[in-house]
Amino acid sequence: MSEAPYTVATMPTARQAGCPFDPPKELVEAREHGPISRFPFPDGHQGWLVTGYDAVRAILGDPRFSSRKELMRHHPLVDFGEFEVPPAPPGEFLLMDDPQHSRYRKPLVGKFTVRRMRQLTERVEQVTAEHLDAMEKAGPGVDLVTAFAKPIPSVIICELLGVPYADRAVFQDNIDKFLGGEVDDDELIAAYTAVQQYLAELVVAKRANPTDDVLSDLLDTDLTDEELKGMALILLSAGFDTTANMLALGTFALLQNPEQLDALRADPELADSAVEELLRYLTVAKQFMRIALEDVEVAGQTIEAGTTVILSYATANRDPERFSDPHRLDLRRQDGGHLAFSHGIHQCLGQQLARVELRVALPALVNRFPSLRLAVPAGEVELRPETADIYGVKSLPVTWDA
Repeated sequence: MSEAPYTVATMPTARQAGCPFDPPKELVEAREHGPISRFPFPDGHQGWLVTGYDAVRAILGDPRFSSRKELMRHHPLVDFGEFEVPPAPPGEFLLMDDPQHSRYRKPLVGKFTVRRMRQLTERVEQVTAEHLDAMEKAGPGVDLVTAFAKPIPSVIICELLGVPYADRAVFQDNIDKFLGGEVDDDELIAAYTAVQQYLAELVVAKRANPTDDVLSDLLDTDLTDEELKGMALILLSAGFDTTANMLALGTFALLQNPEQLDALRADPELADSAVEELLRYLTVAKQFMRIALEDVEVAGQTIEAGTTVILSYATANRDPERFSDPHRLDLRRQDGGHLAFSHGIHQCLGQQLARVELRVALPALVNRFPSLRLAVPAGEVELRPETADIYGVKSLPVTWDA
């Protein structure tokens, strides 16, 4: 008979004061009690919270756990009552299982290979240099989020999708609203609707006048305009928000770990491992959910069919059974294999693009401004709320010696 599991009574959201890079301490404590805990959802559903690396990875690779949106009837923070969750809209494949998921993902795989993304390096270097030049020209004292972290991935993903440069700012604003966790429901719906409407018009424009971009490349498939719109929304949101927050939060983490920052400046060959370690250490995509389609045993516990499971990527990437001294940022770390890009059929399609952007932009920033530092005490850096889909900083005031 298996041992009674530990229970996490409510989903912890607050991070410890002075520890903006660490998961909430209650999640870390849950992991210390074992890789899987009971979790009573606000609506009374008895689910599970998985915090251990091996258990999270196993579930992500197991087709007996579903990502289908219409099965996500329970929320860790909100009681939906009798509300029926609809299926994911056409093309929004992150919330689908195979074969629907593969139908949308397969045409995209060849667009985001390691080789093709590395071919973008020169363009990423150019865009990065342009924004560093603008920072230098403006002089010391900027918000790194608006001057650097947001515009670089925004320019690149918009170019990949064929979105006109002039429309980029509108996208940034609306994506911030429906992913940032800070606006009310009416504003969130308005922002989401605005992006949907724009992308619908963009698909029609591409049909009439294809250009050299990923969206135009998909016109030769059997995908409908509605499906293309949904796919574009997924690519745009994921390709912008996650990397933008990694650039800003990654810089913050480096500034708070000066010995690691010095190592990155001193050794250009360290860039690759530095990016992987920052992805592990920060894990800006904190958690996702899955639904058990049948009874499955995980880490000695039976997860019953129909049960909702919360997968904590943040604690899995800090699991001491997988990573030595996991709460320490170590850019020379050798025990890789993090889950920051997930695992299994839903592993992040754009992970190679994100790696190229981070590998280019972070070293370029810290080398262009050797005296880069926070312009406010670290405790005054404003963080995104834990309710945001992607964790990060709202702003990062920095300065340097002119």
